[in-house]
Amino acid sequence: MRLRLADLQEPKWRSQGGRWTNGESWIEPANVSALVMEVNDDQAPRVRVRVKECKRDEADFVELTMEPGQARLAAGVFGTAPLYLAEKAGELHASWDLTLLRPHLRADRLVPRVVARTLTRQHRYTSETLFQGVYRLTERAAATFTPSGLSIHYPDPAEHVLEPRTLRPGVDPLMALDDLLTDVIRQAPTATGCVGVELSGGADSANVALAVKAARFPEVHSFGLLVGGSTGRQQGERRRALVEHCAFRDTATLGMQHPPFCPGGVRALRRPHDPAGAFYQEAFNVVREQAAARRCEVMFTGSGGDEINAHHSRTRAELPTPEPVLWLGDKAIRALAEVNEHLAPIPVLPVPTLMAFGMHNPGFLRAGIWPVSPLAHPRIVRFMEQLPHEHKRGKALFRERIRRAGLPEWVAAPAEPENFLAVLEKGLRSYGLPVLDDMLKESILVDLGYVDGKALAKAGRNADSAPVVPDLLCDVLALEVGLRSLM
Repeated sequence: MRLRLADLQEPKWRSQGGRWTNGESWIEPANVSALVMEVNDDQAPRVRVRVKECKRDEADFVELTMEPGQARLAAGVFGTAPLYLAEKAGELHASWDLTLLRPHLRADRLVPRVVARTLTRQHRYTSETLFQGVYRLTERAAATFTPSGLSIHYPDPAEHVLEPRTLRPGVDPLMALDDLLTDVIRQAPTATGCVGVELSGGADSANVALAVKAARFPEVHSFGLLVGGSTGRQQGERRRALVEHCAFRDTATLGMQHPPFCPGGVRALRRPHDPAGAFYQEAFNVVREQAAARRCEVMFTGSGGDEINAHHSRTRAELPTPEPVLWLGDKAIRALAEVNEHLAPIPVLPVPTLMAFGMHNPGFLRAGIWPVSPLAHPRIVRFMEQLPHEHKRGKALFRERIRRAGLPEWVAAPAEPENFLAVLEKGLRSYGLPVLDDMLKESILVDLGYVDGKALAKAGRNADSAPVVPDLLCDVLALEVGLRSLM
């Protein structure tokens, strides 16, 4: 979106080539069939534009209200693909794709506390981004654009269930979860019924897959990354059992062939990308391309399963002490004192889930696919908050649902769950350390004082001979490469 305040005086919006235009202003919805754009100018010069999911149930949306001298953006609770906003010289620019705001991104105008959070894995949910003057529209938040500039307004903290409830005699929570999850999935915004499922072989994606099977879509494809080694063999067996049980059309990708920083990937090619994006962008980009080639309109993911089964943030549980980062520069060390400033209030959905959406979901939209995470639906979140802890501990209810579906114990409760550490090690060892050598010659982060070049060089020398490359190196390398890709 490009919005000029001068164009709001006499709104004459018209559809033109996939965009709505008015003077030099334009609005273009993402090219995703699951979304619809509604324009209401019945009260002109006040005009309301709404982009939302095509479904009857609670839907994600972004709403823009324009009138002379002012524009206001508001977001829903889902945070599926948050908007990034920047204003300059009487114009508001917005996109769910951070890279499309490149003219407003400057490496010498970073937000120190966001850089420090990124380098130390103390990520926080906030309207702030790495870049000064560029903001994220968080869930239920609003942004107001006037001649005075752009201001972000946070909502009140969301209300949550503070304590689990006692189940009534005779109530089967598994049946309740089954009904809820299947109903949420049936509401997915698909016109053709061709959908995809991310199937990792874990309990979260397995529960989503079982509900997708029950929803009876006309065409279902499953996709997954195999992590390799003995862990990968067991993962592959679990996936095959689930695929056969659900009768999906499956495509598996070897994660070891697409590790971080690999040749031909987004980082190696220096393609513009979000510096704070997911570690495994290269591999997941392959999965998204496969889903797009099969014309999947929607991709169901297992995101949120860990969070809704955990003791939620209203308990006394504290965040773990972050692992020390030995190569922080003076600027980042000073900014660590501010990592908990300017945070968004408690959201409806779990904070880690919303942050994961911001990292992963723009890639789906670029592929023309709408990501849906049923386990993070507000109805499921509230149900799990009320559930007694014994049903959540170790994902007990999720695992029992897999057993009751008739799948074997080694699928329901694997002895060795999958993880991507071997893929990360391959990427760092084979391709990341050469990036580090290049970074030590010329570095944005070192030059700006966020990273200590001598300490980083020492870490690189130690990593070269160590049995395992420290995974914290991925944070600094990914941030450096991401910043360079945008400059």
